Amino acid sequence: MTALQSMALLETQALGKKFGGLVAVENVSLRVAVGQIHALIGPNGAGKTTMLNLLTRIVEPSEGLVYFDGHDMLQCRPHDVVGRGISRIFQHMELFPQLTAIDNVLIGAYSMGRTGFVHSLLASKAARDERMDLMERARQALAYVGLAALAEQLAGTLTGGQGRLLGLARAIVSAPRLLLLDELVAGLNSQEREDAGRLVRRLRDERGITVLAIEHDMRFIMGIADRITVLDFGRMIAEGTPAEVSRNPAVIEAYLGKGRYGHA
Repeated sequence: MTALQSMALLETQALGKKFGGLVAVENVSLRVAVGQIHALIGPNGAGKTTMLNLLTRIVEPSEGLVYFDGHDMLQCRPHDVVGRGISRIFQHMELFPQLTAIDNVLIGAYSMGRTGFVHSLLASKAARDERMDLMERARQALAYVGLAALAEQLAGTLTGGQGRLLGLARAIVSAPRLLLLDELVAGLNSQEREDAGRLVRRLRDERGITVLAIEHDMRFIMGIADRITVLDFGRMIAEGTPAEVSRNPAVIEAYLGKGRYGHA
């Protein structure tokens, strides 16, 4: 690991969240290094999605701190998160089915714009020029994920796998430094999962995007992650390389199932 890669891009300190009497996340100190693919795994109800919601300011923590590139994210408003360099793919992609694929990506691109979406509707010259620039960025993002030929197709007509890729294109068009993936390969077949894994690695290797992924597909995670953090009932029970985590007795008991991946 290089000196740059050893630096923390994202860090939480004793992060916690309670919903009434329910403890969803408790005392989680997470460190995601620059240039890593870091996975966050655990059984259903372990607190993974709550963690992403805390990181993106969708929910307010009950305790703890969140830093991104050294800046206190708790001072950041939710709609400013993308501007800080963080993009997220949700488990449910929330695409606009009656819009074309490229228009779905353009919605993500407007976070980079100066004139904004409302001004674009007024069709001023500045807005038209900016739209042309953002349109080109959107086309490049679609091409990067392999959907260039489907740019004008309605999002609602895409297959499940194509829809996941479209969501990924929308997330990367803003050129994020950190990409948060919430079950990217849910519902995909084996070939689509392999293709998605290669694409995530390309984003890290070619574009320098740091990735934090939560995922239930253990074979997928074991194949792409540099480092894995394991949650159980909201608490961090293990962290390490895929090989280290797969051999950890607490992880085997809580999540992997005894004997699975024991020789990973």
